[in-house]
Amino acid sequence: MNRSPSSVAPALTPATSSSSQSASGRASGTSLTRVSLVFVEQRVNLYLRFGHPQREQRVDRWRRCAFFPPGARFARILWQANDYGTTRWQLLVLQACTPQDCMQRIPGIHPGACILLHVEGESRMRRVLAQIDAIEALGIDPADVSPAYWLTLSNRLTARRPLPIYTAERHAAWLAVRGLS
Repeated sequence: MNRSPSSVAPALTPATSSSSQSASGRASGTSLTRVSLVFVEQRVNLYLRFGHPQREQRVDRWRRCAFFPPGARFARILWQANDYGTTRWQLLVLQACTPQDCMQRIPGIHPGACILLHVEGESRMRRVLAQIDAIEALGIDPADVSPAYWLTLSNRLTARRPLPIYTAERHAAWLAVRGLS
């Protein structure tokens, strides 16, 4: 399913509140990664393409935050425009980390995350979105895909080589390896 970034408004879910959770995203001793999301019609659309936040918090009419536990994988898309048209397309596939892990600082993501795939530009982003759509067509949740696949996809895009196809067999192998550890 190919989504036009300028026409897709992120679905807002009601914020969940708990006395054990604070604004910094800590819940019961577990450090959560906070991802800021924004939608201003015809200007900016910063939304999740896939991923399962542990909770979401609505900040105001245009902004919300999603909180992910360590190890969770998700994709964030940024589309920006000005009076003359689109100025930026960006897709990031990220993995939430613990404060002790090595991570990259990314604007809008606190404290940071591990970048598995970073794509800039409309044509490259559309190629990656086609790969994500193909994964979903197999009945596989992209958030459950092997991190190695996203890294390989990133390397292939950089080298301008054919993109690898994620198959059900590759996913079964990943699940078997993950089950052993």
